[in-house]
Amino acid sequence: MSTDSPPSPGIPDPPNLPPLIWAGDVPAPEAPASVRATGVDRAFLSDMALKVGYTTSQFTTEGTAQKLHLPVPIVSDLLEELRKEQQIEALGSSGAYGYRYSISQRGRERAARLFEISGYLGPAPVSLEAYTAMVEWQSNRRPHVSPEAVTKALSELQLTPESVTMAGLAAAGERSLFVYGPAGNGKTAICRMLQNVMSWDIWIPHCFVVDNSVVRVFDLASHPVADFETAQPWAIDQRWIRVRPPLIVVGGELTIKDLDLSYSPSLRFYEAPVHIKSNGGILLIDDFGRQRVDPVDLLNRWIIPMEYRIDYLTLNTGQKICVPFRQLLLFATNLNPSDVTDPAFLRRMGYRLHMQPPTPTRYSEIFNRYMQKLGLVPREKLITWVLARYRDENRELRCCEPRDLLDRVRDVCRFRAIPMEVTEELLDVAWTGYFGHQAVARANDV
Repeated sequence: MSTDSPPSPGIPDPPNLPPLIWAGDVPAPEAPASVRATGVDRAFLSDMALKVGYTTSQFTTEGTAQKLHLPVPIVSDLLEELRKEQQIEALGSSGAYGYRYSISQRGRERAARLFEISGYLGPAPVSLEAYTAMVEWQSNRRPHVSPEAVTKALSELQLTPESVTMAGLAAAGERSLFVYGPAGNGKTAICRMLQNVMSWDIWIPHCFVVDNSVVRVFDLASHPVADFETAQPWAIDQRWIRVRPPLIVVGGELTIKDLDLSYSPSLRFYEAPVHIKSNGGILLIDDFGRQRVDPVDLLNRWIIPMEYRIDYLTLNTGQKICVPFRQLLLFATNLNPSDVTDPAFLRRMGYRLHMQPPTPTRYSEIFNRYMQKLGLVPREKLITWVLARYRDENRELRCCEPRDLLDRVRDVCRFRAIPMEVTEELLDVAWTGYFGHQAVARANDV
């Protein structure tokens, strides 16, 4: 977050917020000074250190600290305790502050049992309470989203002022947005491009722990790591990582099961569901209503999170945990809203946006703008020819089709090894390849 991002008026810092320091002009979680300051049970961290030793013939204090993303003094404390318990054996010095160790037979037997309980081995977790507090704190300190920023973020699309306003209101208020209308008119595009509004970075943990159950949050495929450097990296809690606000898109493959914790029997730890990984960013439910689950069941699953900004997940033991639900939630569908929603769901929806087919004037603007992007000079004769063909075939205009047709003209030019140009003859080839003869015949039969 930036220094000019004050908390919302009247909203105090949440309890259990990790201590923060300034890393340059960026607030960052402070490195814990003791085992207690980690917020995680000492025995759990000690077990993690022992599992590190189990995976290699020899290990060092510094190497274990790097593996667990914990300060060297904390790891030194944990390893000394394991040495006194005869779980590990000291082999000698490994530098100014550490030692070389090997795991004892006693420690090996215990570590094997620990791996049967949980196979997780990586950065040490933070507590669920610390994760929840950090999500809430960062959400309350989001920078202001201005109309100018929204207009710039969506500038690649030829949108109506109403569409830009509705999208901007949803992004500024961190409220949900329901986008509907015929296919091919920019519903998915406008949702994806709202990520460009989020000019800030956020902190997320590699994972959090509930009792002895680890839930992994950070996913390199979903969380672009931010370009962040500091002169004092050792002063920052390395269990947290600074990322760009994520954009997570799910479509027809989404099931109810995907909205709960995913437990791996082989790895024996949990993977956070998509809506937890999207905290601080965007979660787009694309092609809503076409999932492999009844829309009513999916809507019922979202009611509580949308209303209270929290969700409840279930561990294999049956224990329920409360997690934050703080992201920009977007729904996009080309189905009739009355077929996939109900009044209770729409009442909780922040904003609704109907993406209508373009008018001939707007279609022409999109067509000419994309020609300019391709380095070509727009010609009124070409757009007149295209619009006439739409009328002749009784075909509805769609916002995506100027780009699609011109891209196919470019394919034709490449295939024929000729310079890029747009003519009626080339457009005719592109048209036939895009819409097909059969589609044209059906249109002429109407």
